[in-house]
Amino acid sequence: MTNIIIAGAVGLILSMLGTPLAIRLFSRRGYGQEIREELAASSSGHQGKRGTPTMGGTVIVLAALFAYGASHLARFEPPTVSGMLVLFLMTGLGAVGFLDDFIKIYKQRSLGLRSGAKALGQLVVGAVFAFLVVRQPNVYGITPAEPRVSFLRDIGPSIGIVGFTIWVLIMIVGFSNAVNLTDGLDGLASGATGAVLAAYVLIGNWQLRNNCIDQLGPNCYWVRDPLDLAVVAAAVLGALIGFLWWNAPPAKIFMGDTGSLALGGVLAGLAIATRTQLLLIILAGLCVIITLSVIIQVGFFKMTGKRVFRMAPLQHHFELKGWAETTIVVRFWLIAMLCAALGLGLFYVEWMPGPS
Repeated sequence: MTNIIIAGAVGLILSMLGTPLAIRLFSRRGYGQEIREELAASSSGHQGKRGTPTMGGTVIVLAALFAYGASHLARFEPPTVSGMLVLFLMTGLGAVGFLDDFIKIYKQRSLGLRSGAKALGQLVVGAVFAFLVVRQPNVYGITPAEPRVSFLRDIGPSIGIVGFTIWVLIMIVGFSNAVNLTDGLDGLASGATGAVLAAYVLIGNWQLRNNCIDQLGPNCYWVRDPLDLAVVAAAVLGALIGFLWWNAPPAKIFMGDTGSLALGGVLAGLAIATRTQLLLIILAGLCVIITLSVIIQVGFFKMTGKRVFRMAPLQHHFELKGWAETTIVVRFWLIAMLCAALGLGLFYVEWMPGPS
């Protein structure tokens, strides 16, 4: 439990103090955000955001990495394979996002990497993660993940290495893009992903207390390194809260694709390593809903030539309906917290032993 507190506190402090430095550095170098033309034309609020420093996700990633390392140095404990793999996934996807953000700034446009190049970067990082996560067994023969689909724990038969790799890539690309789509209003993605990370701190701690390695019993969890996965979640959560202090409306810095892709990656990595892959759909329900709004909008427009929403993703639909940005952000935060609470409730109820 001490590791979790140290990781969260160090991540918070580093991000809180480091973000103003990043704001000054990026402002001097002209690393400002470009705005989608249709948004800039329809909203004076978005016109005022042009030029706001972006790539703030670098602060989140670096603060989380240092916080994780500090939590282990403080207790003279080595890092675990599970924790390092999730952090690798976060950092690798963050690097893809950083390249995307840098191209936007260099080209002075709202689009960075071509969609194919961006997807290729996500797939390469995801493939390395998928290859390693089912290997590296510990002394008990338990690997960070099994080639099986999971909900509240592993379910069903093995789907094989190839099938599992494809499934992992779908999760990684899907959730990194889902968080990316959720970004766009000040503080929205930070608050939404923060609720999910808080849930994973509790899930990892609960799995530790009911781990089959320590106490074999009904409904115990065959999860490797649950405590360290909670430490990873706490480190990223602390860094995210520190960043949100400066990212809250009106934002003084944006996380950019650097942050959104990294955060989506860490959520997918935690879900895979804690054996709660399908549960993430509920925990991150807001991101899923926003992603579905884009799929519905594009699909319906291609079939009929008409739009379901005034603009997708969903948050911009409500903007064009006249909702204030802070109203949308706070209400969407509430939805995100309700989704995380529902997921935690399902996780706890499933664990409760049935009547004897």
